Amino acid sequence: MFKELWKRRVELIEADLLKELRRTKSLDENLMRAMEYSLMAGGKRLRPILLMAAADSITGNGEKFITVADALEMIHTYSLIHDDLPAMDNDDYRRGKLTNHKVFGEATAILAGDALLTLAFEVALRQEDVPPEILLRVLREISIAAGSAGMVGGQAVDLHSEGVRIDFETLKLMHRGKTGALFKAAIRSGAILAQASEKNLDDLTRYAENFGLAFQITDDILDVTGDEKILGKPIGSDAKNLKSTYVSLTSLEEAKNFAQAAVDEALKSLEDFGSEADFLRELVRYIIARKK
Repeated sequence: MFKELWKRRVELIEADLLKELRRTKSLDENLMRAMEYSLMAGGKRLRPILLMAAADSITGNGEKFITVADALEMIHTYSLIHDDLPAMDNDDYRRGKLTNHKVFGEATAILAGDALLTLAFEVALRQEDVPPEILLRVLREISIAAGSAGMVGGQAVDLHSEGVRIDFETLKLMHRGKTGALFKAAIRSGAILAQASEKNLDDLTRYAENFGLAFQITDDILDVTGDEKILGKPIGSDAKNLKSTYVSLTSLEEAKNFAQAAVDEALKSLEDFGSEADFLRELVRYIIARKK
């Protein structure tokens, strides 16, 4: 049931993303090709899936909010395009394909990322059947998470930490922004769109924080132990870029223990929810068992 629902929703999201791209106008066709190349390159579609699952846990109708979910995936994709650039992580492959700048050049890749970020907010505003004040609250949530107090801020800390042995608190701060902020925004947005109570919103927020932590620690572990063919990108890039990770600051075994503890805390935060939150439970268990 878990995998079947995930697969069905990935297919739904990808069809809707393509529909949104097709209705988008551009002065330059090459720019549109670059946007589509990365946006439709596959992936787990975790952020839109999380938004829907959070809404499911409140109303059981998460697919109703697919338009805002699409916007989150556009923001995530823009961040990946920019993250892969030579000035950032300088990666050649993403999801088993050449990165955007390797196909379209650095300038077009930068513009494709810019265009996807701005398109995301246009798309989110197309969401129907949501009171305007709720939609504005969600857009504020997402914009803060994507900006200097969230994802971009975390990326900046990451950039300035290369070649420097940072302390554990700085590492957590960095990943809370770079990786965790958009996960948190996805889950909180789904709950807010479904008009969750403050208690349910608080519980889902704690779930989101621990989900993001478990995801990032597992990413650090996979960068050491993963299979390049399965991951679709080179392993060892953290070491190559002299980055501090949960593995390098502790040990592989301790990192695995930290990840399991985060999963346990995420599950505990859902104790007051019934079967409507089962997808979220299965998802956080999957996160530390994944191979990519």
